[in-house]
Formats: sequence, C-alpha cells, structure tokens
Amino acid sequence: MSFIDRIIAWIISFSHKTAPAASPGGSGWNLDQAINCQRPEESSDQLLLQIKGLLRGLGVDRIRQFLIMSSIKIETVVKEKNKMGECPVWDEREKSLVYVDINSQKVCRWNPVTNTVQCVPVDARVGSVALRECGDYVIALGTRFAFLNWADKTVKNIVELESDKPNNRFNDGKVDPNGRFFAGTMAEETAPGERARRQGALYTLCTDRCVVKQLRDLDISNGLDWSLDHRTFYHIDSLAYAVHAYDYDFCTGKIDCCRRVYRMEKEEAMPDGMCIDAEGKLWVACIDGGRVIRIDPETGKRIQTVTMPTPRITSCCFGGKDYAEMYVTSASDGLDEAALAKEPRAGEIFKVTGLGVKGIPQQCFAA
Repeated sequence: MSFIDRIIAWIISFSHKTAPAASPGGSGWNLDQAINCQRPEESSDQLLLQIKGLLRGLGVDRIRQFLIMSSIKIETVVKEKNKMGECPVWDEREKSLVYVDINSQKVCRWNPVTNTVQCVPVDARVGSVALRECGDYVIALGTRFAFLNWADKTVKNIVELESDKPNNRFNDGKVDPNGRFFAGTMAEETAPGERARRQGALYTLCTDRCVVKQLRDLDISNGLDWSLDHRTFYHIDSLAYAVHAYDYDFCTGKIDCCRRVYRMEKEEAMPDGMCIDAEGKLWVACIDGGRVIRIDPETGKRIQTVTMPTPRITSCCFGGKDYAEMYVTSASDGLDEAALAKEPRAGEIFKVTGLGVKGIPQQCFAA
C-alpha cells in the first residue's frame, strides 16, 4: 500500500470512528478537531504523525471534498432512453419524479416505489413542467403556457406567445417563491449547430394568467432558480456560457441589475438546467460536459464536480426522502450512431446520493 493509500485509509477509518451519524464531511463532523486530535497510541507512531502534518497542509476543505466524493453513488433510475430529458421536478404529493422529454413531446412521471414510468403525450415540444397548488401541473410547450390534467391526460391552453417567431419554443421553467411560473424561449436549430441568435425571451406567467416579459434577446433561456432569502434570481442563457444573477422583487416578481456570478470553464462545456441546495449553492448541469458542478454564487467559485456516466447532462433537482437525493436528466439526441454505441446510458435518468447536502422543495404555481 502506497503512502497516499495509507493516508486515504486512515482518513476513512478516522471518519468512521469520529463521525456520529452524519456522512463524512457533513455538519455533524468537526474535521478541524479530527485533524488536530491527539491520541496516546498515535503520538508514538511516526507514520501517523506524518499523515497528520500532511492533513494540516492539505486543509479542511480539500479533505472534506475528498470524503464527500468518496461517498457519492450514481445509479440509473429510469432506463428508458429519453431523446431530451429535461426539467426534473420532485412531486412530494405523489412521491414521484416528474420530468419532460422535449423532443418526444411528452411529460413523464416516475414512481420510485413501483419503478414505473407513466407519460402523457402533448402536441408540441414541451420545455418545462411545474407543480400547481391545486394539483396537477403547469407546462410550457411550443410557445404556449398550459395546464396539464394528469388523470384525464388533457391540456388546457392558457396563452399563446411569440406568434411572430414560428421557429421558437419554450425551454426551461420553474415557479418562483411567490407562486409565479417563469419560463424562457429559444430558437430551434435550422441545421446541426445552427440557429438564429437572440430570438429568445424570459416570461413570467402570473397567477391571474397575465404574462410579463422579463428578458429579451436571449439565445437559449435555460436553468433558473432563486436564492434562499428570495432576493436574487439566477438564470442561464446557455450560449453566454455563464450563470447570471439579478435582483429579485418577491412582491412584484420583477428582476433587475444583471451581473455574472460564474463563467464556465472549457471542460465544463455549456450550462443547461440548474437548481439550488439548502446551503444556497447552485448546481449546474453541463450538457456535453458530462458533469454537474456546484457553484458558490457569493464567491463565483466552483466548489464541487460530480462526473456523470454520459456526456449530454441536461438538468438536475433534489428530491426523495428529506430531499437528500439528486436526480439528473440526460439526452440521447445530439449523438450519432457511433457516439451512441460508446454511450449506452445516454438518455437515462440518474439518482445521485452521498452528496453531503440536501435540497429544498419546489414551489407550486399558485393558481
């Protein structure tokens, strides 16, 4: 066993001895105390003294990051191949994961107890789905907002937008802290890798069913969420290769004062869907980057990377018991036959556990 292997083994064995019931690196474990702990039997062991010196040099944050990564487990929960799986939402009422397959024009719901998937086909590409307070769902499909009745599989249109842009469609969406539904549009590709630029916009569907245009001249309006104090709105325009923040007014829903909080690194490729955790950190799915990254919006730094089993990672959300599980969607469209042969898990939906952090419940559209 190498010296580094012994360090790793010692850290893990120490975590088992000192961590109460919390996962390694969690709030229940004082890592500073563990590193600086003195035991009689250790004080005479030169190897352990060397290890402890090295640990102090590495620092608490780097050790905690290693322990968290060593506890992460990724498994497939939906094996059916989605063409463009997107917008996962945990439905606490149904104890199920709701999501869309944009290019297959359907809204789906996976039940973890029965391990079954039910789908409702719709008549246009559906970019996003969200919960409603009264039950069922609100969706953004084509260039329309609509209500989806799950029981009878019917769609009731609310309003049509962008009739002057026939090549546009809705993309990602989410309900804000005050019960409004935000969703953005984008231009479809006219050829692989080619699309009209700055054709998209971000809209808010208010509870009285009026619509407010929040942003214009977007390329691909994508991931979005709000800070835990409800003062900041986070948004991704994918072709900007960045995450931006805006001041957010809880009462009016208005957003203002744009600033960049994170610029994507080359290996992270393009940002797609996004969610926030219970510590106020952002998780961004990297399509064609094969990963989900965790960002601190206060410092603008990436603090964690979770490498996924397939490259076209599209979105993420927290759910399950205590919102301790992360669900990650992916796409198979965009890969040619040769690439698909090398990526047999493309289009699957994954569950990630052992992250050492939990999420928060999704808001419901208040109408």
